Amino acid sequence: MWVPVKHKSSGGRRPKRKVYHRVHELDKVMDFQKKPALILQLKSIIQSQKHQSLLLRDLEKEVGFVQKWNFMAAIEKYPSIFYVGGGNRTPPFVTLAEKAKKVAREEAEAKDLMEPILVKNLRKLLMLSVDCRVPLENIEFIESELGLPNDFKTSLLPKYPEIFSVKEVSGKLYLHLENWDSSIAVTAREEQLGGEGISAPSGLGNKVRISKDGNFLGPHAFRMSFPAGFRPNTSYLDQLERWQKMDFPSPYLNARRFDIADPKARKRVVAVLHELLSLTMQKRMTSSQLDAFHSEYFLPSKLLLCLIKHPGIFYITNKGARSTVFLKEAYDGLNLINKCPLLLFNDKFVALSGRREMNSCNAMHSP
Repeated sequence: MWVPVKHKSSGGRRPKRKVYHRVHELDKVMDFQKKPALILQLKSIIQSQKHQSLLLRDLEKEVGFVQKWNFMAAIEKYPSIFYVGGGNRTPPFVTLAEKAKKVAREEAEAKDLMEPILVKNLRKLLMLSVDCRVPLENIEFIESELGLPNDFKTSLLPKYPEIFSVKEVSGKLYLHLENWDSSIAVTAREEQLGGEGISAPSGLGNKVRISKDGNFLGPHAFRMSFPAGFRPNTSYLDQLERWQKMDFPSPYLNARRFDIADPKARKRVVAVLHELLSLTMQKRMTSSQLDAFHSEYFLPSKLLLCLIKHPGIFYITNKGARSTVFLKEAYDGLNLINKCPLLLFNDKFVALSGRREMNSCNAMHSP
């Protein structure tokens, strides 16, 4: 998704082209996820079988003819994870190697640790919406990003009838919020500022100047991370300073109350996008996934332009099958800074392949 933004020209001069600076580390994240995704998908396929093993002849039925060869290559390349048995009169099959089976048993504990995180994040997702409800198909569209199990409709939602319900509205199933919880109507940005001791205006806002990297110490500021090669001039920094100082309504207040033409309401939209990405496991979503929530969160019609206008907060990469939007502050180079229990388990399992973990120093953290 490459979108050059042209400035209007004057005096007959050729319009200048605004360069969208690439962040190569985040581009590489998309490349580096391919092998782990393949390993984890094959693990799930094997575990879903009745006897925890898959006949190789049935692999094509599970993944298709083209992808079958990628999985066959992975089976051959990682004998420490996948064991191939059979022969003579027994058709060849693949199962998890003994060491992989041992590590795989730890997944149940990781999922138990994930459940309260998932319930909280799903609740917050509904609280962000204008009617405290979201089409169920939209939740299914981002279930992997949230870390929800494939069967969350039957395994998770019925356990919390006091929080969630599924109701039909105009022929479409919606996930409804049954109870509002003011204690969690706090954004990840606010929690981070609170952890840094910045929870309310100190009266020094006018004395503190913005740094050249765009960061500003204040209760209404967003953490910035400009791409390499991005050189903001004084005028840009002055505008950014005014924007960083400007207060704005909470994303958890109903969007219908605000006029999108109001600069504070537009800043609130940035906060909504920031919070949406913060609720995902890897702090990223495809642009189509974000756009799927357009109606529920009153997102701008020109969503892409909104993201591009804030290169210190968001990054859009074309790597992978679809364009992906990253929350930049969540990454340190290639590494996701805080990982939830499920991602930590995935890292441990994939490490059996000999792949060096990209973020081995992380402590267990909820998203």
